Amino acid sequence: MKTMRLEADILIIGGGTAGCFAAITAAEKDPQAKIIVCEKAHISRSGCLAAGVNALNAYITEGKTPRFYADYAKNDAEEIVRDDLLITMSERLNSVTERLEKMGLVILKDENGKYVSRGSRNIKINGENIKPLLAEAVCSLKNVTVLNRVNITDYSVDGNKIRGAYGIGIEDDTFYAISAKAVIIATGGAAGIYKPNNPGFSRHKMWYSPFNTGAGYAMGIRHGAEMTTFEMRFIALRCKDTIAPTGTLAQGAGAKQVNSLGEIYEDKYGLTTSQRVYGTVMENIEGRGPCYLKTEGISSEQNNSLLKAYLNMAPSQTIKWLESGKMPSEQNVEIEGTEPYIVGGHTASGYWVDTKRETTINGLFAAGDAAGGSPQKYVTGALAEGEIAAESAIGYVQNESPKDIPDEEIDAHIAEAEKFLFGNKGKSNFTCEQIEEAMQTVMDSYAGGIKTNYRFNSKQLKLAEEKIGQIEKLSDSLYAEDFHELMLIYELRERLTVAKTLIAHLEARHETRWRSFAENLDYPQRDDVNFKKYVNSKLENGKIKIIFRELVEEGQTYEHSN
Repeated sequence: MKTMRLEADILIIGGGTAGCFAAITAAEKDPQAKIIVCEKAHISRSGCLAAGVNALNAYITEGKTPRFYADYAKNDAEEIVRDDLLITMSERLNSVTERLEKMGLVILKDENGKYVSRGSRNIKINGENIKPLLAEAVCSLKNVTVLNRVNITDYSVDGNKIRGAYGIGIEDDTFYAISAKAVIIATGGAAGIYKPNNPGFSRHKMWYSPFNTGAGYAMGIRHGAEMTTFEMRFIALRCKDTIAPTGTLAQGAGAKQVNSLGEIYEDKYGLTTSQRVYGTVMENIEGRGPCYLKTEGISSEQNNSLLKAYLNMAPSQTIKWLESGKMPSEQNVEIEGTEPYIVGGHTASGYWVDTKRETTINGLFAAGDAAGGSPQKYVTGALAEGEIAAESAIGYVQNESPKDIPDEEIDAHIAEAEKFLFGNKGKSNFTCEQIEEAMQTVMDSYAGGIKTNYRFNSKQLKLAEEKIGQIEKLSDSLYAEDFHELMLIYELRERLTVAKTLIAHLEARHETRWRSFAENLDYPQRDDVNFKKYVNSKLENGKIKIIFRELVEEGQTYEHSN
């Protein structure tokens, strides 16, 4: 491999929603700042917005306030949230929306020129091109360099202070050592840890971006960053087979959840995100499945609206309706839960950050799915956190000098990559794909996957921990034929690191607060006395240390003391 050293004032890892907006904000706040964005795909179609979206699900609609939105997110998460993070995010939702519209995003308006709402917290858009618009805005900035197809594999940390990161050019055979005064991690959450709904050839048909592997989480975990609330997994309720979103049906068409007997069951279990999944699971267990969203009888106008809406984010659902010859008005839409994901944009999983979005590693900021404590971000919340992180990073670097990355550290990371590329040839009896499937089978069977209806107990978690440790050792001997396969090996190892932390978090919360999301059969009841607090973790001396922290209530803020 060639070796290339680069320097930046701010390095942004991940060119998705939060990463792009962080770059735009930082460049505008300080036109002299040197900013590098690293994206392992291509920012024009990377991240969760790659295929588009048909609504902005976090918006302060007319007559509502940021407090209203923060309270909604808090109630949905059964109060285990950072109120200070939620309110600082919510206060920016509408301003970042206006920025998106100025970039060219089409937001639907009524005859009075007002945004068309879809429920009390969101607005309708034509968002198939939302990611290209963000990418175009980033690429037009003179002080921003975008490195596409560069996979960041690790941070460089001096003591407890960030000094840059390492990456591998997937298409240019180059090893990158990038020193930076500050780093913003915006890599997204983690998919692919559990066995997906659709195996084999169709395994990519999942709710969350299959290319988000928890890379940012894993790098932070390895360097001792404090993480939070991994046990609040996210399980999406989705259209069967296509795994298309259901919110458009529930909110846009008013579709209720019904069982095979035609009974509306959603009110029976509750209407929080986790309760909607739990109710569907229970109806199937008790023999009243399959479950559906009731669309039979909707108008032809609603039919056409649904067909167009899904073309903006999940075309496979529109194609399924057309191929079947039956429109939604003629046939209810069958629903199912997905495999669990670790994602800070919908739940509170991620880095433990302060209100500036700085992690417990000095100079490392987190935004979007990577930042914990603030669920229900969706698109605009990720933009808002990207903006906050960028503003904080610009302020941070004013008092920082350039940092050198030691040659011996670079050599060690190159040696690791070359081990997989050359040194392991002929040593492994398994492919990366086989080991990944083994990991998913273990998590599915012993850590609350689809197979066990998302339930687990302490004995199962102990087995999962043991088996994931064995699989991790097997991954040390993997061999890569090329740089793409090298990337896949790093992605697998990232998922394994996240899986270990997740297992520790699931075991630590001895209660069941979120049905299905974290359903502990040893502790089936909610326990506010002992567990109305955050479950955090930190890797110390090779072992995961669990930390319980008190809730940050309304009106309070949390700032790091380190």
